[in-house]
Amino acid sequence: MIDVQEIHRRIIELDVEHRDLDAVIEMLTRDGHADQLQLRRLKKRKLQLKDHITLLKMQLVPDVPA
Repeated sequence: MIDVQEIHRRIIELDVEHRDLDAVIEMLTRDGHADQLQLRRLKKRKLQLKDHITLLKMQLVPDVPA
């Protein structure tokens, strides 16, 4: 099993990258001259990060017997 501290560290790293992408996307959108393909790729990466963060957070939740 992966160490809980390692999972928390990875979540923080991914969260920082997610926020950075959000800032870049907002800046490019505000600029108005952004490459649409680049914007789509950045948004796709941002969604991938969000999904990965969610999966890591789910690993932190203990399984509860039914």
